[in-house]
Amino acid sequence: MTAPAVSPDSYYQRTGEHRYKPTAHAGGAWNTEEQHFSPLAGLVVHAIDRYLDGRPATGLALARISYDILGRLALDECEITVESIRPGRTVELLEAVVTIGDRPVVRARAWLLAVLDTAAVADAPGDRLAPPEEFGPWAMDGLWDGGYIASIEVRRREAAAGRAAAWISTRHELVAGEPSSPLASFVALVDTANGIAVQQPPTAWMYPNTDLTVHLHRTPEGPWTGLDTTVSFGPTGHGLTSTVLHDTAGPVGHAQQILTVRPLAKD
Repeated sequence: MTAPAVSPDSYYQRTGEHRYKPTAHAGGAWNTEEQHFSPLAGLVVHAIDRYLDGRPATGLALARISYDILGRLALDECEITVESIRPGRTVELLEAVVTIGDRPVVRARAWLLAVLDTAAVADAPGDRLAPPEEFGPWAMDGLWDGGYIASIEVRRREAAAGRAAAWISTRHELVAGEPSSPLASFVALVDTANGIAVQQPPTAWMYPNTDLTVHLHRTPEGPWTGLDTTVSFGPTGHGLTSTVLHDTAGPVGHAQQILTVRPLAKD
Protein backbone atom coordinates (compact mmCIF):
# COMPACT_ATOMS: atom_id res chain seq x y z
CA MET A 1 0.00 0.00 0.00
CA THR A 2 1.31 3.45 -0.92
CA ALA A 3 1.16 5.89 1.98
CA PRO A 4 -0.77 9.09 1.31
CA ALA A 5 1.18 12.25 0.68
CA VAL A 6 2.15 14.24 3.75
CA SER A 7 0.26 17.51 4.09
CA PRO A 8 2.31 20.03 6.06
CA ASP A 9 -0.66 21.29 8.02
CA SER A 10 -3.61 18.88 8.21
CA TYR A 11 -4.80 15.42 9.18
CA TYR A 12 -7.43 15.24 6.43
CA GLN A 13 -8.18 16.76 3.05
CA ARG A 14 -11.73 17.11 1.81
CA THR A 15 -12.48 15.12 -1.35
CA GLY A 16 -16.27 15.55 -1.50
CA GLU A 17 -19.25 16.91 0.41
CA HIS A 18 -19.01 14.12 3.00
CA ARG A 19 -15.69 12.52 2.05
CA TYR A 20 -12.22 12.99 3.51
CA LYS A 21 -8.78 11.61 2.71
CA PRO A 22 -6.35 11.13 5.60
CA THR A 23 -2.80 12.41 5.30
CA ALA A 24 0.20 10.58 6.69
CA HIS A 25 -0.21 12.62 9.90
CA ALA A 26 -3.27 10.47 10.73
CA GLY A 27 -1.22 7.26 10.75
CA GLY A 28 -1.87 4.86 13.63
CA ALA A 29 0.27 3.85 16.61
CA TRP A 30 -0.46 0.10 16.51
CA ASN A 31 -0.31 -0.06 12.69
CA THR A 32 1.08 2.82 10.63
CA GLU A 33 -1.07 1.79 7.64
CA GLU A 34 -4.22 2.41 9.69
CA GLN A 35 -5.67 5.65 11.02
CA HIS A 36 -5.09 6.62 14.61
CA PHE A 37 -8.55 6.98 16.10
CA SER A 38 -7.83 10.33 17.75
CA PRO A 39 -7.98 12.58 14.65
CA LEU A 40 -10.82 10.50 13.22
CA ALA A 41 -12.86 11.11 16.39
CA GLY A 42 -12.31 14.83 15.92
CA LEU A 43 -13.27 14.55 12.25
CA VAL A 44 -16.61 13.03 13.27
CA VAL A 45 -17.30 16.04 15.51
CA HIS A 46 -16.29 18.29 12.59
CA ALA A 47 -18.86 16.50 10.39
CA ILE A 48 -21.51 16.89 13.11
CA ASP A 49 -20.71 20.61 13.32
CA ARG A 50 -21.20 20.94 9.55
CA TYR A 51 -24.50 19.05 9.78
CA LEU A 52 -25.73 21.41 12.50
CA ASP A 53 -24.54 24.48 10.58
CA GLY A 54 -26.69 23.38 7.65
CA ARG A 55 -29.98 23.70 9.54
CA PRO A 56 -31.65 26.37 11.70
CA ALA A 57 -30.02 26.96 15.09
CA THR A 58 -31.64 24.97 17.92
CA GLY A 59 -29.82 26.21 21.02
CA LEU A 60 -28.47 22.72 21.72
CA ALA A 61 -24.87 21.72 22.41
CA LEU A 62 -23.04 18.40 22.34
CA ALA A 63 -22.73 16.96 25.86
CA ARG A 64 -21.82 13.33 25.13
CA ILE A 65 -20.41 11.46 22.18
CA SER A 66 -19.83 7.70 22.16
CA TYR A 67 -17.90 5.93 19.40
CA ASP A 68 -17.91 2.22 18.62
CA ILE A 69 -15.00 1.09 16.44
CA LEU A 70 -16.42 -1.61 14.21
CA GLY A 71 -13.43 -2.60 12.12
CA ARG A 72 -10.04 -1.79 10.65
CA LEU A 73 -9.49 1.94 10.11
CA ALA A 74 -7.57 1.78 6.85
CA LEU A 75 -5.50 4.85 5.99
CA ASP A 76 -7.85 5.51 3.11
CA GLU A 77 -10.62 7.87 2.04
CA CYS A 78 -13.67 7.81 4.29
CA GLU A 79 -17.24 9.06 4.13
CA ILE A 80 -19.14 10.40 7.16
CA THR A 81 -22.93 10.61 7.23
CA VAL A 82 -24.87 12.30 10.04
CA GLU A 83 -28.58 12.06 10.85
CA SER A 84 -30.92 12.91 13.70
CA ILE A 85 -32.44 9.75 15.18
CA ARG A 86 -34.21 11.36 18.13
CA PRO A 87 -35.19 14.97 17.39
CA GLY A 88 -36.25 17.29 20.20
CA ARG A 89 -36.37 20.91 21.28
CA THR A 90 -34.31 20.40 24.47
CA VAL A 91 -32.70 16.99 23.89
CA GLU A 92 -31.62 15.43 20.59
CA LEU A 93 -29.68 12.33 19.59
CA LEU A 94 -27.53 12.30 16.44
CA GLU A 95 -25.84 9.35 14.80
CA ALA A 96 -22.73 9.56 12.61
CA VAL A 97 -21.37 6.64 10.59
CA VAL A 98 -17.87 6.47 9.13
CA THR A 99 -17.56 4.28 6.04
CA ILE A 100 -14.33 3.14 4.38
CA GLY A 101 -14.55 1.09 1.21
CA ASP A 102 -18.36 0.72 1.52
CA ARG A 103 -17.99 -0.79 5.01
CA PRO A 104 -19.06 0.97 8.22
CA VAL A 105 -16.00 1.17 10.49
CA VAL A 106 -17.20 3.62 13.19
CA ARG A 107 -20.66 4.34 14.55
CA ALA A 108 -20.99 7.35 16.86
CA ARG A 109 -23.96 8.71 18.79
CA ALA A 110 -24.03 12.23 20.18
CA TRP A 111 -26.46 13.66 22.72
CA LEU A 112 -27.23 17.36 22.31
CA LEU A 113 -28.70 19.15 25.32
CA ALA A 114 -30.30 22.57 25.71
CA VAL A 115 -27.94 25.44 26.58
CA LEU A 116 -29.15 27.25 29.72
CA ASP A 117 -27.63 29.75 32.16
CA THR A 118 -26.48 27.72 35.19
CA ALA A 119 -23.43 29.85 36.04
CA ALA A 120 -24.77 30.52 39.55
CA VAL A 121 -24.47 26.83 40.47
CA ALA A 122 -21.56 25.79 38.25
CA ASP A 123 -19.04 23.61 40.12
CA ALA A 124 -16.54 20.91 39.15
CA PRO A 125 -15.03 19.35 42.29
CA GLY A 126 -11.61 17.84 41.84
CA ASP A 127 -8.06 18.98 41.29
CA ARG A 128 -7.10 21.08 38.30
CA LEU A 129 -4.09 20.09 36.25
CA ALA A 130 -1.10 22.38 36.56
CA PRO A 131 -0.71 24.45 33.38
CA PRO A 132 1.14 23.01 30.36
CA GLU A 133 4.26 25.08 30.97
CA GLU A 134 4.76 23.27 34.29
CA PHE A 135 4.85 19.86 32.58
CA GLY A 136 8.01 18.54 30.97
CA PRO A 137 8.13 17.71 27.25
CA TRP A 138 7.79 14.01 26.45
CA ALA A 139 8.96 12.37 23.23
CA MET A 140 5.93 10.10 22.81
CA ASP A 141 7.24 8.95 19.44
CA GLY A 142 10.08 7.22 21.29
CA LEU A 143 7.53 4.68 22.53
CA TRP A 144 4.82 4.74 19.85
CA ASP A 145 4.94 4.72 16.04
CA GLY A 146 2.83 6.50 13.45
CA GLY A 147 2.29 9.86 11.84
CA TYR A 148 -0.27 11.01 14.40
CA ILE A 149 2.04 10.49 17.39
CA ALA A 150 4.86 12.25 15.51
CA SER A 151 2.56 15.22 14.81
CA ILE A 152 1.61 16.15 18.39
CA GLU A 153 3.31 18.03 21.19
CA VAL A 154 3.07 16.18 24.50
CA ARG A 155 3.89 17.47 27.97
CA ARG A 156 3.59 14.75 30.60
CA ARG A 157 3.90 13.90 34.27
CA GLU A 158 3.99 10.18 35.09
CA ALA A 159 2.93 9.08 38.57
CA ALA A 160 3.28 5.29 38.22
CA ALA A 161 2.57 2.47 35.80
CA GLY A 162 -0.95 3.08 34.51
CA ARG A 163 -1.11 6.65 35.90
CA ALA A 164 -0.09 9.83 34.10
CA ALA A 165 -1.25 13.33 33.31
CA ALA A 166 -0.44 15.13 30.08
CA TRP A 167 -1.21 18.11 27.93
CA ILE A 168 -1.52 17.50 24.18
CA SER A 169 -1.54 20.03 21.36
CA THR A 170 -0.95 20.09 17.62
CA ARG A 171 -0.12 22.70 15.03
CA HIS A 172 -1.98 20.79 12.30
CA GLU A 173 -5.44 21.63 11.02
CA LEU A 174 -8.03 18.88 11.30
CA VAL A 175 -9.21 19.40 7.69
CA ALA A 176 -7.02 21.34 5.28
CA GLY A 177 -8.29 24.88 4.70
CA GLU A 178 -11.34 24.50 6.96
CA PRO A 179 -11.83 26.05 10.39
CA SER A 180 -12.73 23.52 13.07
CA SER A 181 -14.63 24.25 16.27
CA PRO A 182 -12.74 24.23 19.57
CA LEU A 183 -14.73 21.09 20.46
CA ALA A 184 -13.70 19.19 17.32
CA SER A 185 -10.07 20.19 17.79
CA PHE A 186 -10.19 19.18 21.47
CA VAL A 187 -11.80 15.78 20.82
CA ALA A 188 -9.26 15.11 18.05
CA LEU A 189 -6.61 14.70 20.78
CA VAL A 190 -8.56 12.75 23.43
CA ASP A 191 -7.89 9.21 22.18
CA THR A 192 -4.20 9.83 22.86
CA ALA A 193 -5.03 8.99 26.49
CA ASN A 194 -4.58 5.25 25.95
CA GLY A 195 -0.90 5.82 25.14
CA ILE A 196 0.22 8.23 27.84
CA ALA A 197 -0.26 6.06 30.97
CA VAL A 198 1.36 2.81 29.91
CA GLN A 199 0.61 -0.26 32.04
CA GLN A 200 2.80 -2.59 29.94
CA PRO A 201 5.22 -1.84 27.09
CA PRO A 202 3.52 -1.93 23.66
CA THR A 203 6.42 -4.05 22.40
CA ALA A 204 5.21 -6.92 24.63
CA TRP A 205 1.45 -6.33 24.90
CA MET A 206 -1.37 -5.01 22.73
CA TYR A 207 -4.23 -3.08 24.32
CA PRO A 208 -6.15 -1.21 21.59
CA ASN A 209 -9.47 0.36 22.50
CA THR A 210 -12.69 -0.70 20.77
CA ASP A 211 -14.64 2.37 21.83
CA LEU A 212 -14.38 5.92 23.16
CA THR A 213 -17.03 7.77 25.16
CA VAL A 214 -16.67 11.45 26.05
CA HIS A 215 -18.98 13.15 28.57
CA LEU A 216 -18.77 16.95 28.90
CA HIS A 217 -20.19 19.27 31.55
CA ARG A 218 -18.58 22.26 29.81
CA THR A 219 -17.58 22.93 26.23
CA PRO A 220 -13.77 22.92 26.16
CA GLU A 221 -11.51 25.57 24.67
CA GLY A 222 -8.12 25.04 23.03
CA PRO A 223 -5.39 24.85 22.12
CA TRP A 224 -4.42 22.27 24.79
CA THR A 225 -6.23 19.04 25.68
CA GLY A 226 -5.48 17.96 29.24
CA LEU A 227 -5.58 14.25 30.16
CA ASP A 228 -5.46 12.94 33.74
CA THR A 229 -5.46 9.24 32.97
CA THR A 230 -5.65 5.90 34.77
CA VAL A 231 -5.25 2.59 32.89
CA SER A 232 -6.49 -0.63 34.55
CA PHE A 233 -5.92 -4.18 33.29
CA GLY A 234 -8.18 -6.96 34.52
CA PRO A 235 -7.30 -10.68 34.80
CA THR A 236 -9.31 -11.88 31.78
CA GLY A 237 -8.01 -9.86 28.83
CA HIS A 238 -9.99 -6.67 29.38
CA GLY A 239 -8.79 -3.20 30.32
CA LEU A 240 -10.13 0.30 30.89
CA THR A 241 -8.61 3.70 30.26
CA SER A 242 -10.34 6.39 32.34
CA THR A 243 -9.51 10.07 31.90
CA VAL A 244 -10.55 13.32 33.50
CA LEU A 245 -10.52 15.86 30.66
CA HIS A 246 -9.23 19.40 31.16
CA ASP A 247 -8.66 22.59 29.26
CA THR A 248 -6.44 25.30 30.73
CA ALA A 249 -9.43 26.73 32.67
CA GLY A 250 -10.09 23.46 34.52
CA PRO A 251 -11.89 20.11 34.17
CA VAL A 252 -14.47 19.76 31.39
CA GLY A 253 -15.57 16.11 31.57
CA HIS A 254 -14.50 12.48 31.37
CA ALA A 255 -13.49 9.94 28.74
CA GLN A 256 -13.59 6.13 28.90
CA GLN A 257 -12.03 3.55 26.57
CA ILE A 258 -12.51 -0.21 26.85
CA LEU A 259 -9.40 -2.21 25.92
CA THR A 260 -8.75 -5.66 24.55
CA VAL A 261 -5.53 -6.80 26.25
CA ARG A 262 -3.43 -9.51 24.65
CA PRO A 263 0.27 -10.52 24.66
CA LEU A 264 2.25 -10.05 21.49
CA ALA A 265 3.70 -13.18 19.95
CA LYS A 266 7.36 -13.68 20.82
CA ASP A 267 9.84 -14.02 17.98
